[in-house]
Amino acid sequence: MNTPEITDSHCHLDFPDFDGELPEIIARANDAGVTRMVTICTRLRNAPQVRAIAEAHDPVFWAGGTHPMSAAEEPMATLEELVALARHPKFVGIGESGLDYHYTADSAEVQKDSLRVHIEAAQATGLPLIIHARAADDDMAQILREGFNRQPYSCVMHCFSSSADLARAAIDLGFYLSMSGIAAFPRSQELRDIFAAAPVDRILVETDSPYLAPPPHRGRRNEPAYSALTARIGADVFHMSYEEFATQTQANFDRLFWKAAEWQAAA
Repeated sequence: MNTPEITDSHCHLDFPDFDGELPEIIARANDAGVTRMVTICTRLRNAPQVRAIAEAHDPVFWAGGTHPMSAAEEPMATLEELVALARHPKFVGIGESGLDYHYTADSAEVQKDSLRVHIEAAQATGLPLIIHARAADDDMAQILREGFNRQPYSCVMHCFSSSADLARAAIDLGFYLSMSGIAAFPRSQELRDIFAAAPVDRILVETDSPYLAPPPHRGRRNEPAYSALTARIGADVFHMSYEEFATQTQANFDRLFWKAAEWQAAA
């Protein structure tokens, strides 16, 4: 029987954790049914290296932006820079951007300014915004809603592990929630309940590798193949077979990351 195909919608293949191993990493992902992955550039100065990975490996797409935890130490991203990156045929999303007050609350105002630039880029390009949110739910909901009210855009709340209120705010705007290995942790029942309350046609899966490996790999390096383990938890959450959940999340990814779907259709 063929392994159902899924997509790791968020990983960091340019990180040194994967140095010299990318062919093997991608092969293991394919063996697990993970036939596509989006590698995320978190500092715009690293865009050439991230782009090169997507160019060298057919299953890999890329996105770029300034991570909120780096916003205060990196040059402020400009709309022009992000729009220019989006011209690359395998560039499929804007970010990750967002707000993180857990470790970097002192740079909150810079993070907000950076987030607003990324929202403008999503609006200008039609590509989905990729959001990192931690310990900033109220500000996050307000800024996302304000931007959407000015001009609608699409968005995924990557590695979602925030409150039910932020989940509802995102879903109400037509956004997507991405399920990471955190959802597979034994003590994450409250988070699984938040996902279960969301429409299944707004759910993606990801690894955020090399971080947040799901059981039985927790505490070790994560890699795209393990998104299949999280997807099995997702299937349980939504009372679906793995095959049904995989098919649904593939359709969700294609709808949100339309440029990846178009690139594959033309290949």
